[in-house]
Amino acid sequence: MSKLKLNFATSEYDHIRDLAIGTVQPKGIDLNVMEYEVEEIFYRMALHRDFDLSEMSFAKFVAQVSGDRPDIIGLPVFPSRVFRLSNIYVSKKSGIKKPEDLKGKKVGTPEWAQTASVYTRGWLTDHVGIKLSEIDWRQAGVDQPGRIEKVKLKLPKGVKVTAMPNNSLSEMLASGELDAAFSAHAPTSFLEGHPNVTRMFPDYRKVEAEYYQKTKVFPIMHVIAIKRKILDENPWVAANLMNAFEEARSLSIARALEITASRMPIPWLTFEAEEKMKLLGKDFFPYGIEDNRVTLEAFLKWTYEQGITARHLKPEELFPAVVHGKFRI
Repeated sequence: MSKLKLNFATSEYDHIRDLAIGTVQPKGIDLNVMEYEVEEIFYRMALHRDFDLSEMSFAKFVAQVSGDRPDIIGLPVFPSRVFRLSNIYVSKKSGIKKPEDLKGKKVGTPEWAQTASVYTRGWLTDHVGIKLSEIDWRQAGVDQPGRIEKVKLKLPKGVKVTAMPNNSLSEMLASGELDAAFSAHAPTSFLEGHPNVTRMFPDYRKVEAEYYQKTKVFPIMHVIAIKRKILDENPWVAANLMNAFEEARSLSIARALEITASRMPIPWLTFEAEEKMKLLGKDFFPYGIEDNRVTLEAFLKWTYEQGITARHLKPEELFPAVVHGKFRI
């Protein structure tokens, strides 16, 4: 009996590696795994639906699911999770010393619907107390001019985002034309040590840990999106893929925790992983809805408030019913 052939686009992750090399094989599926940089995947999937399933920006995914392109659905598999208070860069010319100083300033973003910035703006409104309308927002590529929004937006009343197609966030931070920028990618001016560009939180690890302890939000950056047509014709595919992703993640975590040999070229990695368990719990990189409900609900609240989704979605709407829970023996 022939297997269902599916093309899957993802970036390179250790927790997906065993799927990519065939150590883990989803039952009944011949998975052709193609690895690209995430920006290429998002561009091709969000605009052109080039793949049967792919890693996808969580913000772009929910924007399309709630809007005029609901032909995809998700699997609660989250390849990339990154705390995002590290992604606030400021110009030293701005006089910004603390979060409250962002009020009234010119702040750049690569795209309004960039997932990382959704979380940072959620922190800004809910924890700093600055309204989105109290920022002068500018949109531009991080290092290259010409970056565009890839989904339709309905910005909240009083919120204005000015596109700067001929500029980059990196250059504008260095020159002082921007006071700050929220960006998942570190601007080149920061990486190259420009004297005018710095992080708002140099000790971001401590600040992000305190944020997690207070909110229990562990930001989800990317999700797995699959064409609805595939599940309409083959409803069994969702659970089989979910099982395979979970098995690959488990093998990756086992490698990270192994102390007999250094499976990854990072000293004290096992110690670091054990330290993360103290903060995040034993299952510190969870898939599924229930183990991520706090984060999912916060994200869906913010995407609605920020004009990215057309309505306030619930987590269960994003994923097929078969993966809402797990069977027990």
